[in-house]
Amino acid sequence: MGNREKFSSQAAPEVLAALRKIAEQEGRQFQAVLDEALREYIERREQGRPRRHVMTAFAESVREFDALYRELAK
Repeated sequence: MGNREKFSSQAAPEVLAALRKIAEQEGRQFQAVLDEALREYIERREQGRPRRHVMTAFAESVREFDALYRELAK
């Protein structure tokens, strides 16, 4: 991931606890999880659209349940 720059900030305790729990469950460092979260936030803000895996899952759902969706839309 290249160079790192230290910064100091504050966050709600429940946010930090959730990030620590994710890091622990995935066997990753807290910093890596925080970096990923920040990058995903920036990506969503810059693109203004759902991430690729969300749209892929939606497309698969449409293919699988197309007939059901058409019935429900009536």
